[in-house]
Amino acid sequence: MTEVESGIEDREAARLRPVTPTAAVTVARWVEVHRLAVAGRQSAIARDVGSRVCRGWLRTSRFAAVEAMATATLTLGPYADALYERGEAWSSTGRPWPALEDFQQALAMYQQAGDRSNEAATLNNIGHVHSGLGDQQRALDHYHQALPITREVGDRAGEATTLNNIGSVHHSLGDRRRALDHYQQALPIRQEVGDRAGEATTLNNIGHVYHRLGDQQRALDHYHQALPIRREVGDRAGEAVTLNNIGLLYNSLGERQRALDHYQQALPIRQEVGDRAGEATTLHNIGSIYHRLGDRQRALDHYQQALTITRDVGDRAGEATTLTNIGIVHHSLGDRQRALDHLHQALSIQREVGDRAGETSTRYNLAMVHRADGDLDQAIRELERVVDLDRQVEHPDLEADTAALEQLRRQRTEAQ
Repeated sequence: MTEVESGIEDREAARLRPVTPTAAVTVARWVEVHRLAVAGRQSAIARDVGSRVCRGWLRTSRFAAVEAMATATLTLGPYADALYERGEAWSSTGRPWPALEDFQQALAMYQQAGDRSNEAATLNNIGHVHSGLGDQQRALDHYHQALPITREVGDRAGEATTLNNIGSVHHSLGDRRRALDHYQQALPIRQEVGDRAGEATTLNNIGHVYHRLGDQQRALDHYHQALPIRREVGDRAGEAVTLNNIGLLYNSLGERQRALDHYQQALPIRQEVGDRAGEATTLHNIGSIYHRLGDRQRALDHYQQALTITRDVGDRAGEATTLTNIGIVHHSLGDRQRALDHLHQALSIQREVGDRAGETSTRYNLAMVHRADGDLDQAIRELERVVDLDRQVEHPDLEADTAALEQLRRQRTEAQ
């Protein structure tokens, strides 16, 4: 059986105007100024100070603090920047629906004000949320609205963010070459404008594409470029993403303990910053390690924790991946019907969201269940679809899956 792990490709929240880093003592003073301004109903001061502080906090993954401050600002009336910042905090902590509501209100206000730069940033983040919900076409539509605006206003950093996000959608849809092309357009722009956090995001994503294409060394090189930058800029959520992906790569190389070490570094960071979707991903991957080590109950425990969270946050693709692996564990325990139930649930979701790479893995595992049952005709039908999908998404298992298909065909011929 082929077990599926959850790797992470960064879709990226677009940022509002950049903020110069401020000493902690100064931030504390500004927080007090904001509190007094809200209490005194001084909306102009509260809005200006609140946005400055929130933008700094967003860059260091202080999402709960952003949510609280933006909500306090909004008690003084609607304000696009506060809605945007709170939307980003919601989105980053696995609450897509309130995030969408805030972003859509902010978008209408930016459009009414003729603020093209922030209109593009908000379109980007609406796309980000839709992508996380598995609606890749709607995400792509929003990114393609944002891209020409970033170019029109000369927002090079925003252009790179949008290119990165378009790349992420193409990767989710299994088009890795197209994804790589967009990432490689984004990377030099980020380096040109000195966007270190964005540079790390795109390096991480290029690494993830190379991993999926089977070029493990090139993947590791890109992850090891991304990780120190993320630590340097204080991007805790991004640090966890890259740690997770390094763990994923080591597991694919058979280095289970090294993989587990990286996952166990990533998990507390994700819990610390409130990244629920990311927490589910890493719990899932820890479950995968335990299954490969033969500890099926521990594997199921971690998968069940991950499944609950993916459903809470609306991560359809992640839900499907976890259902696939729960099905695999049940098959290894001899519970054929439970295995099939979970695999069919996963397949239905993957077809719904257009996750062709995930569909490949689930169909492969269905084929293995049918083979074990002696239903070679159904196993061959599933593997034929697997090989077709492998070709579409340039899956590194194409050769192995083709060989498995030929073996099954020979086995059927011999049995006739």
